[in-house]
Amino acid sequence: AQVCYAMTYHFFKNNKETTANPIRIEKEKQTGFSVGADVKPGNNVTLIKYTAIASSLYHERSELVEHSVAEALEAKSIGWNTLVEEHRRAWQEIWDETDVVIEGDPEAQQGIRYNIFQLYQTYRGDDPRLNIGPKGFTGEKYGGNTYWNTELCCVPFFLLSTPKEIAKNLLAYRHHQLSKAIENARKLGFKEGAALFPQVTNNGEECHSEWEITFEEIHRNNIIVYAIVQHAVLTGNMDYIAKDGLEVMIAVSRFWSQRVSFSQPKQKYVILGVTGPNEYENNVDNNWYTNYSCIQCLKMTLRFLEMVAQQYPDEYAHIRRITNLDQVEESARWRDIIEHMYLPEDKERGIFIQNDGYMDKVLESTDNIPAEERPINQHWSWDRILRSCYIKQSDVLLGLYLYYFYFDTETVRRNFEFYEPMTVHESSLSPHIHSILAARIGKVEKAYQLFLHATRLDLDDYNNEADQGLHITSMPGSWMAIVRGFAGMQVLKGTLCFSPVIPQKWDSYSFKVNYLRNTLHIRVGKEIEISLTAGSKVDIQVYGHQYTLERGTELKINVPIC
Repeated sequence: AQVCYAMTYHFFKNNKETTANPIRIEKEKQTGFSVGADVKPGNNVTLIKYTAIASSLYHERSELVEHSVAEALEAKSIGWNTLVEEHRRAWQEIWDETDVVIEGDPEAQQGIRYNIFQLYQTYRGDDPRLNIGPKGFTGEKYGGNTYWNTELCCVPFFLLSTPKEIAKNLLAYRHHQLSKAIENARKLGFKEGAALFPQVTNNGEECHSEWEITFEEIHRNNIIVYAIVQHAVLTGNMDYIAKDGLEVMIAVSRFWSQRVSFSQPKQKYVILGVTGPNEYENNVDNNWYTNYSCIQCLKMTLRFLEMVAQQYPDEYAHIRRITNLDQVEESARWRDIIEHMYLPEDKERGIFIQNDGYMDKVLESTDNIPAEERPINQHWSWDRILRSCYIKQSDVLLGLYLYYFYFDTETVRRNFEFYEPMTVHESSLSPHIHSILAARIGKVEKAYQLFLHATRLDLDDYNNEADQGLHITSMPGSWMAIVRGFAGMQVLKGTLCFSPVIPQKWDSYSFKVNYLRNTLHIRVGKEIEISLTAGSKVDIQVYGHQYTLERGTELKINVPIC
C-alpha cells in the first residue's frame, strides 16, 4: 500500500490567528515547513497542526494527494476543540465497554488500562483486510505481520469485551486468505484442499524464514479453528460458521488428516517433527498440545458439519460443493484419528508429557538459573536452551486452558505444579495463561504475581526488550486473566459460569462481559454483584449455583472464605 500525508495548520499569536508565511523545508527523506512570529516577553504563540493520512487501501493511488489535502482542510475547518471532543467520545465508548476497575492496587490498575489503550490505539476492527501486528506501531520487529497471537489473545478479548463485530472481522481476515493457506500446504506436499495457515504473514503467504517454525509450528492451524468455534459459542450465532468458517475448518482438518502418521509399534496415530508453542524445543515428536489440538480440531469440524447440515441446508450444500467434501469417507478417517491418536502421559505423576523425550532431560526449577543469566534467550546458546528442561511457555498448560471443559481441577493442579516451576515465561503469551490456571486451582497469590507479569510486561520491561516495541497482541491477556482467571468465567454445557476469587491486595475489581448478546457487569469485593446492563435475560451459574439474571435486577452473593 501507499500512503500520502497532508498537513495544514492554525497559527495564533496572543490567542489571535495570524497569517504567518510558512518557509518550506526540503531535506533528504524529510519535508516540512517552518512558521514563526516576532514575540516580546509575555507574548505567546500556538501552532495547531492538522495532519491527514490517505492510503491506497481506500483510494486510488492517483487520488491520494487530493484526498489527503481535502481531509486535512476539512479537519482544519472542523477545528481543534471539536476534534478533541470527538476523540474523547470515541475513547469514552471504548472505556465504557472494556474498562476494568481495580480498587486498592494502582500498579495493577495502571497496567491493565495501559494494555487496553495500546491495543485500541493499534486496531479498530472495522476492516477485515487488516490484522494486528505483534508490535503494533511501536516497533519494527516482526515487520507488522500477523501471528497466531491474534486468535489466542485478541479474538477472545474482542468477543467478550464488546458487542461490536470486531472479532468477526479478524476471522474474515483468515477466510480471505484461505486460498493462500491451501497453496502454502500444497508447496509442502499436501493435497485435496488441505490448508496450512502461515506462522507469519501479511497477505496469506508464509513470511517466516526459519524452517523449525515455518514447517513445524503447525499447531497454529488449530487456533484459527478454535477462534471460529469460540465466535459461535460466545455469540450464539452460527451464521459465520455456516457461510465461511466451516470451509476453513474442513481445509484445516484435511491438513491434520494428512499430517499424521500411523505407528505400527504403538498402533496409534502420531505427529512427528514438530515445534509446539514452547519454542525452546524444536523438531520433536508427539508434542502433546499439537496432538491434542489435532483431535479437538477434527471433533469440532465433525460436530459443526452435522449442525450446519441440519440448520443451514443450503449453505451446507454450497460448502460441500466448493470443497468437494466426501463426508462419509473423510469423516470416517477423522474419527479414526480421534479414536487412535497417541497422547504422551506419565500415569504415575498423573500428568501429560510435553513431548517424546522430555522426561529424559534433567528436570529442575528455574530457581537454578542465576539472575544474571535471565532471560536465557539473551545469554545462552540455542544448543544449551534446547537441551535444557526450561520452557518458554507451556504447551500442556495452554491445552488445559483452551479445553478447560474436558479437565477437572486436580488434573490442572498436577500439570501446573509440574510444569510452571520449569517455565521461564520468556514468551509474552505465557504469564496470563498460567495466571488463569493458577486462579482456577486456588493459587490466588501465584495467579496475582503472574497477572502482574502479564499486565506490566512492557511497563516494567520484564524481558529486557522494550526497545524493540510493545507486545500488543498479548496485551489482551491481562484482561483475560481478570475475566477467565480471577472471576473464573467458563462456559460449561451452554451455561455462563463464574467462580470468583480476589487477590489479598485488592479491595474489589469490576468489568463487563458479553455473552449471547447480553452484557453483564460483574463486581467482586466483599460480595459479588452481577447485573445485566444490556439484553433481557440470561441464565448463569456462580459457584455451581444456578441463577436467572434479568434486566434491572442485581444479584448479590457472598464471596466464600478460602
